[in-house]
Amino acid sequence: MPYSQGTRLPGETASKLGHLNVVNSEWVNSLIRDFEQSTHSTSDPSNTFWAEFTSSDVEPLRNVWAVDGSFVTVTSDDFPRREISFVKTALLTMDRTKIDAIDKDHPHPLHLQDVMTGSAIFHATVFPLRNIRTSIGNNYDTVRHIIRDSMKIDEDGIFFETLKWIVYQKWDSNPTSSPSFGCPHCGNDVQGIPYDADEGICPECKNVVFLSDMVGFHLDMDEESAPESVSSAYMLIMELLMLFTVIRLLWDHTDKHLLSDTLFIKDGPLTLRSQYSKLVPSIRTFLEYAKQTGRPVHIVGQEKSGSFYDHLSTIARFAPPSERGENLHYAVLTHDYVRKEVYRTPDMSNPYGKRTNWGEKLYVKFDPSTYMVLSVPTGAYNEDVDFPNESNIIGLNRILATLPSLVSHKYEGALFPVELANGIASMSSYPSAKILQRFAMDPR
Repeated sequence: MPYSQGTRLPGETASKLGHLNVVNSEWVNSLIRDFEQSTHSTSDPSNTFWAEFTSSDVEPLRNVWAVDGSFVTVTSDDFPRREISFVKTALLTMDRTKIDAIDKDHPHPLHLQDVMTGSAIFHATVFPLRNIRTSIGNNYDTVRHIIRDSMKIDEDGIFFETLKWIVYQKWDSNPTSSPSFGCPHCGNDVQGIPYDADEGICPECKNVVFLSDMVGFHLDMDEESAPESVSSAYMLIMELLMLFTVIRLLWDHTDKHLLSDTLFIKDGPLTLRSQYSKLVPSIRTFLEYAKQTGRPVHIVGQEKSGSFYDHLSTIARFAPPSERGENLHYAVLTHDYVRKEVYRTPDMSNPYGKRTNWGEKLYVKFDPSTYMVLSVPTGAYNEDVDFPNESNIIGLNRILATLPSLVSHKYEGALFPVELANGIASMSSYPSAKILQRFAMDPR
């Protein structure tokens, strides 16, 4: 690895001649010759199975909710450098009939204003990351309390109630305690917080633990500092809680058909990694329960980058439709396909997504130049390598019938609701990072 450029001295350039002896290998020479040969593939090398979708007899979903989030870390100019991180998430609802009236190529500002008026809420908080100590506790305890307070105070605690609804599986008549987790004070296992409680007591050290501690943010921190990953994890959890807040309220609505006539869109995959995956089993359980009771919940996560998007971009040209006006096509990715074609790995010790994913992957191509990667739930997880197929995807036909009217042509593979939600949640442009820095250094 060469030395990188600093503020005073130039960087070291990587050696261009240091490895030429390797071409003495017959295998390396063969590789170079074959690599330099011009080849042109006329078919999909991964043999992806694309199915045609016809929407003539499928009713689109009537209502749309979209959620997105962002975070920005601000560093002071003095020494030692102090860091704080601002997090913002936004939830947007849209009437699809109003969306249909908007020109997706050149939307009129007044039409956008009509769609946006009174249709969005946002949640925001701030975390100390480094070299900041409050008068009432260290950095570790400050972040823990801010997480709990942010969830409990904003919107009169509606998001915290959703956390309890998911954790305690309140849609079911059989109450349950929370999953077990490591105590943030002593590290010993806490065998769950009692049903419907906001906090509990560690049986080992007798200190108070919060329900928000169960999620596991404290496992990413030490006593005096926290990494930026705490901010990104909080953003993902809040996106989830905001989306499921609407689902929770509609679940108890007097109109039992309203929930299943709504499309919920999340920016990013339907996954929670590492310690945060403790919420995944409860989410799967609810979605399966809703499906079995005849009230399917239609959720889509859109992936704008990553391994799946990169893979799709290399094979999309082989897939129909090849001309505008043709029906859209989709491909449901099985676990075996993901392992062999996307990740290109041998058999894994744990089946793909078993612990982390609450949605399965779906490729959709709308026209010759518009395609996207989606995550869509199946409910219960199945380890079979040939799982899932189209019959396992919750509400696949109604989702595919709805999405074409939501496609925006302002960006590559964009969905209009996500585009608008991102405009509310983004802190790269509003408010700018410079404004946040000024606020952080002098909040008066």
